[in-house]
Amino acid sequence: MKPSHWLIVIAVSLVTFSLWAWFNQPLEEPLWPDRVMGFAFSPYRAEQNPQEGIHPTPEQIEEDLALLSGKTHAIRTYTVQATLGEIPRLARKYGINVMVGAWVDNTDETKNETEIDKLIEVVNNNWRNVVRVIVGNETLLHNQRTIEQLIGHLDRVRASVSTPVSTAEPWHIWLKYPELVEHCDFITVHMLPYWEGVNQEEAVDYIVGRMNQIKEAYPDKPIIIGEVGWPSAGRTRINAKVGMVEQATFLRRFLARAIKEKYVYYVIEAFDQPWKTKSLERGVGAYWGVYDANRKPKFPFDAPIVGIPQWYVLAAASLLVGMVVITLLFLDSHTLRRRGRLFLAALAYAVASLAVWVVYNYSQQYLTNSAMVVGILLGLGMIGVIVVFFAEAHEWAEAVWVNARRRAINPPDKPDDSHLPWVSIHVPAYNEPPDMMIATLNALAKLDYPYYEVIVIDNNTKDPAVWEPVRDHCHRLGERFRFFHEDPLPGFKAGALNFALRHTDARAEIVAVIDSDYLVDPRWLRDLTPPFQKPDVAIVQAPQDYCDQDESLFKSMCYAEYRGFFYIGMITRNERNAIIQHGTMTMVRRSTLVDIGGWAEWCITEDAELGLRIFERGYQALYVPRSYGEGLMPDTFVDFKKQRFRWAYGAVRILRVHIGELLGWRPSHLSWGQRYHFLAGWIPWLADGFNLLFNLFALFWSAGMIVAPLHIDSPSMVFSALPLALFAFKLLKHFYLYSANVGISFGNSVAAAVAGLSLSHTISLAIIEGFFGKDKPFFRTPKMAHGHRFWRALATARDETLLMLAFWIAAGGVYVHVGFDFVDTRVWVNVLIVQSIPYAVTLVMAAISGLPNRKVDALPATLSASSPSESVADSLPITPESGETVIPTQKE
Repeated sequence: MKPSHWLIVIAVSLVTFSLWAWFNQPLEEPLWPDRVMGFAFSPYRAEQNPQEGIHPTPEQIEEDLALLSGKTHAIRTYTVQATLGEIPRLARKYGINVMVGAWVDNTDETKNETEIDKLIEVVNNNWRNVVRVIVGNETLLHNQRTIEQLIGHLDRVRASVSTPVSTAEPWHIWLKYPELVEHCDFITVHMLPYWEGVNQEEAVDYIVGRMNQIKEAYPDKPIIIGEVGWPSAGRTRINAKVGMVEQATFLRRFLARAIKEKYVYYVIEAFDQPWKTKSLERGVGAYWGVYDANRKPKFPFDAPIVGIPQWYVLAAASLLVGMVVITLLFLDSHTLRRRGRLFLAALAYAVASLAVWVVYNYSQQYLTNSAMVVGILLGLGMIGVIVVFFAEAHEWAEAVWVNARRRAINPPDKPDDSHLPWVSIHVPAYNEPPDMMIATLNALAKLDYPYYEVIVIDNNTKDPAVWEPVRDHCHRLGERFRFFHEDPLPGFKAGALNFALRHTDARAEIVAVIDSDYLVDPRWLRDLTPPFQKPDVAIVQAPQDYCDQDESLFKSMCYAEYRGFFYIGMITRNERNAIIQHGTMTMVRRSTLVDIGGWAEWCITEDAELGLRIFERGYQALYVPRSYGEGLMPDTFVDFKKQRFRWAYGAVRILRVHIGELLGWRPSHLSWGQRYHFLAGWIPWLADGFNLLFNLFALFWSAGMIVAPLHIDSPSMVFSALPLALFAFKLLKHFYLYSANVGISFGNSVAAAVAGLSLSHTISLAIIEGFFGKDKPFFRTPKMAHGHRFWRALATARDETLLMLAFWIAAGGVYVHVGFDFVDTRVWVNVLIVQSIPYAVTLVMAAISGLPNRKVDALPATLSASSPSESVADSLPITPESGETVIPTQKE
């Protein structure tokens, strides 16, 4: 890189490092007291789970008590089952008092009685350090017991022990059931502002307010806080954010306030409980401990709080990853201006920092096997999104912020007639309207060029009334025009072009191809043949253009969508000799075409495949972003969709055949720049294919959230926000480039976006079938066919409409059955809505295509209702296999 490039990298690196430092500034908070009042104590290790009957050993319990010795006055337990009944005896050795708890619920009455019997025994045997007894934990809150059943348990235990007895519930339960207070010796209230969505900054004051409420309601009862704490990881609930900083800040502030208010409290909890990742506590249950599962403090007790103590390591990793990305983005980018480099560098470091933080954050969680699998899949998805993101960003930068176009060609004002090559123009046709083709031939006859011939090859058209008028018109135009009708002729359009190649005049040096509906500019050949004077130039390409955009709103939208590729993507690809060759308005050196074996008859996008093969031989191609001919767009939405299906499907088949050359596994003359553009250019389409799989996953996941909301959470916000970010970025890029490069209004940019999004599902199907389906026949896009009536047009979006409704139902179901308490859920609902947008605009596009045309010219007589062209195009069912007319093969 040049010194100026290094300055940009250094500047962005310093900003990135500074941001890491800023987000991890040390926070001064009240110091942790020498000894806290009490801890909630569950001595389970990472590999243990009470739900599976795997409990800590007495030795492990004693290790934990030894760790807490001198740090707390008391601990609180929740059950006396298994080895946990030994806790009071073991705690006495370390001078720790115990508030013993018994677990009761509605699963097994015999088990409840056994638990209470054991509780009474443990309390009476350890009266020296058992200072309080708790019967039930949030049993009324979770409807595990009725108020009468719970009072019965309390009365029984109070009659059997001399130690004060209570039950533990949140503050509002105590206010709701004043009769419960009469059967308790004291009130044990849980103060967990996180579950109520209270902002961490307001949480301590919130607790004080609720405590005052309970004191006012029951002034004669002692009140202790049985649980108070904050999770260090998990999901944001309303305004309650989670994290180590939030946990440490809350606890240190609360403990200082508790001394002032003279509260008796138990911090929940001493140690993290990894087994709760499988519980119903919505992703936070495992992370309430002051110590992690390895018994290490999660934050400093007497020093400033830093969000990520080793943040400088992550910052360095971000800089390293960002540098690798920048190096790749800056390869072969000498024409990129400073603003473009700054744009890419800033994005590279921002995305690198985000990726490093996501990996770090995920690594700090207690992961089950299923969570690890989901995390790996989501991580792969994140990588895919990032790849698409950078492909889009790189095109954005190179489309706008360049000093000059390195391979721009300008047609000469006065070309040298002495070096004009002979050109053979090939016009393949199948079942095309005769009047349309006659207009095409008349335009060719007016070319301002001395040395050319026109070969019209009509293959497999059955009705003589369709092809004979074209033959006769060729005869009238003179010997320069030759007509062939072949039936049968295999190989689809490529077969027709190969036939024309075999019958090309021996003098021809250049083969030019146009579609049968194109009206060419008289200067087409004169302006674009001069580059062939360079022997390494094998292709000269002009953009596709159309003349019927004013015919209807539908066609205006299609026209706007087409222009983006030809005036953005093709221009950037031309910089590295990596254009996509089109089957119309293209010229190719005849000798090169013959040497590489002609057009590929196995491929339904034979034009793009030919261009790639020519690049693999080391030849040059030039793109001239100026219109030299206008054709006709698809008349119906189904034809628009099937055209794009063919392009996307063909791209995948090309990728499958040429993957070795594209990745460098097989020898070729492809440069890395060409490989990049072909792969990066297809990435958005490949992403559409994977997006369909993601959408199906999203719908099934959402169904699980609706059916089992306590067992299936929404995906982590970190991962679900990525599709939203990519969607927003692509929209921003679309509107910016359509304004800057295509030069159309914002309204037309919106129209182009709607038209493009309406093809998303079609492209998804094409990509999946391209990878896993069988070879498809060539589909002809009908021209000058009747447009569909409104309701029939809507039917072309049937599948997309069903998916749109499925997403809306899923979003509504999640909102109703899961609620919006968790930010992750809100983001997920937004993801569902955003994912429905392409399907919704497909329905809109279908409806627009069914509107009456702005102007309707009389159809040629040969295209009456009984003509083969209309009957073939309009009678086929609307499926990916039959939305366009199928050209018969030899066997057909």
